[in-house]
Amino acid sequence: MTLTRSLPMGGIIFGASLLGHVASVGAVFFPPRGQIIFETFSTFGLMFFLFSVAVKMDPKMMIRPGWKPAILGLSAVFTTLVFSLLLAFALKRYASLDPSVAKPLPVIAAAQCLLSFQNVASVLTELKMIQTDLGRLAVSSAMFCDLIGICFMASSFAVLQTSGDYPMISVLAILVFVIFVLVSVYIIRPLILKSLSLVPEGRSIGESHITAIFTVLLVVGFISEMIGQHFMFGPMVIGLVVPEGPPLGAALTAKLDIPVGKILYPAFLTASGLKTDIFCIHFQGAWTVALIVFLSCVVKVGAVMLPACYMDLKIQESFVLGLMMNVRGLSELVLYNLFLDVEVLKPEAFALCVVSVILVTAITTLLIKLLYDPSSRLTPVRRRTIQHCKRGTELRILVCIHNQENVPAMVNLLEASNATEESPVTVIAVLLIELVGRANPMLIAHQSHRLLQPSSSRSGRIINALRQYELCNEACVTFQSFSSISQFDTMHEDVCRVALDQNTNIIILPFHKQWEIDGSIGSVNRAIQNMNAQVIEKAPCSVAVLVDRTTLRGSRTILNGQSSYHVAVIFIGGADDAESLSYAARMVMHPHVSLTVFRFLFLGSDNMRERKIDNNLIDEIRHVNIGNERFAYQEEIIRDSVGLAASATRLGGSFDLILVGRNHQESPLLEGLGAWIGCPELGVIGDMLAEPDSERTASILVVQQQRLKGKVMKRISKPVVIDQEPFHAT
Repeated sequence: MTLTRSLPMGGIIFGASLLGHVASVGAVFFPPRGQIIFETFSTFGLMFFLFSVAVKMDPKMMIRPGWKPAILGLSAVFTTLVFSLLLAFALKRYASLDPSVAKPLPVIAAAQCLLSFQNVASVLTELKMIQTDLGRLAVSSAMFCDLIGICFMASSFAVLQTSGDYPMISVLAILVFVIFVLVSVYIIRPLILKSLSLVPEGRSIGESHITAIFTVLLVVGFISEMIGQHFMFGPMVIGLVVPEGPPLGAALTAKLDIPVGKILYPAFLTASGLKTDIFCIHFQGAWTVALIVFLSCVVKVGAVMLPACYMDLKIQESFVLGLMMNVRGLSELVLYNLFLDVEVLKPEAFALCVVSVILVTAITTLLIKLLYDPSSRLTPVRRRTIQHCKRGTELRILVCIHNQENVPAMVNLLEASNATEESPVTVIAVLLIELVGRANPMLIAHQSHRLLQPSSSRSGRIINALRQYELCNEACVTFQSFSSISQFDTMHEDVCRVALDQNTNIIILPFHKQWEIDGSIGSVNRAIQNMNAQVIEKAPCSVAVLVDRTTLRGSRTILNGQSSYHVAVIFIGGADDAESLSYAARMVMHPHVSLTVFRFLFLGSDNMRERKIDNNLIDEIRHVNIGNERFAYQEEIIRDSVGLAASATRLGGSFDLILVGRNHQESPLLEGLGAWIGCPELGVIGDMLAEPDSERTASILVVQQQRLKGKVMKRISKPVVIDQEPFHAT
């Protein structure tokens, strides 16, 4: 949305308002012949950009948005329309206005009721609020209002084309446009779907499909002009009938992203600024338009707040929602350019309208940013850790899945978590899918089925694999699944939101690197790394990163009880090490899991209070495991960081899984190690263990205990009670 504010301003600066006001300067930057070429260039940019926007939209959400978005949208549009028109007619009748402003005043007032999905989604994406509850509600309402806006603009243009003198021709133009829409929906869309069905699953769309769509796009733009509509309506309709998302929608938007989004669309915004001449604005016209714009904004905020309060939204949230639905941008600029072309708006009125779009968008964006902090909703009010789980309560684990390669290691980790009837496990799986070829992010809650459902989709196969774990532990495991379809830079919002809503104790994140069979790194995804860092920073519970190296040891499962699972814990001290040890203490109660705790102590003085808390925890766990042959405890005195690094790295080939805390209490053992860290999300020891090495085949689970507002919670000195009874030698 920064483009919608900055590029028109750039056009204003180089246009007749500033530099172009001097004839000699204007002739150098934009000579008359060059302006014609530039406007033609920007016209094609607008057509392809609107097509790209329409491709990303979901027509089902436009037609069936749900009762909340529909009520909010109808209230915002029609309440604003009525009050703005009443004020416009009152000013036109009782105020002494210049005819160039008075005549288009009702049109300007009616335009204030518009609410565009593109405007709202762009601003909320810029503010990183599109994943919030308010953001989703605003986007859904805006998408529904887009349907109303398209109908309004198409009808208005049909009337304006005949200047209102031939009503039957206007009606005929509207009817022909309706026929065009029906042909697009019931003939063109089925043909597109049929051609897509011939493409093998997993294969990308060929260039012939994309070329055909672009050719149709140019043809329907010409047809739109032929039937008495603006050329932009045809491409918008075709964009809506093209299936969004992969494979076709994603391929089209990828092709148009750079040439249209970076070149052609900015050209249209700049052209709008070039047409704006602020020197033709008079005070009388300025205050008149300003009054209408201000009143329409106030009325729209009130029209949104009233139903929003009845939907159990707080007053402040309702006000922010009203601001979100007041954002102006592309749709208004398109409409004002359209009115200028048919001479409904004169240069003064057009300049006032363009300036109002820039000012309203800038002010509403600033107010939204100041009044709404979505991160405050993710702050928990109690401890959500494994260490502080009470006796007999279930362990709630949220696992994040990017692809099918993440599943085997996750299933082994879940099975090792030792679900029992006395201490059950609830697994919340969040499938993380990058938003491609769509505009609105979605968080989908999948229905729970007790039986495996046949599915050929990637997400369906992943869900079935995790549900198999539930079926193997039917009496003590509950499984829920979600899909987060969004961009990587905002995906952490969905993860934290689900974790908070589902009262999870720990979030398990897959590492952003994957290993080849020879121990080298096969793939690296920096977007996943950044997402992991955001989750670690903002998680409402404990969080862990799983470095999966099962490809190096061979994919083995402990679900069938035929394989043993060797787990180690590296314990130096601190809250994160305590959390990892508490998780491992639960694992060792599984009959096929063995646990070895390695405690590294500094040869010298350290924090006696922290040492006492750590001693209490370790003593309690050792007491519970008296007689358990699968539990071992070792202490090693270390002199310096070199000795610590050597002792920690030699463990990599003897175990299936190593647990370690992300951060540790201050100790001379860690001096100098942080300077070589490559992945901060793993901490010093975790990063050391995750280095590529064919001899290190153990997977690594780096654990961070819950933080409150980024700070480590005060540690308790009393022992932690383990759920299971102590073992006794037989």
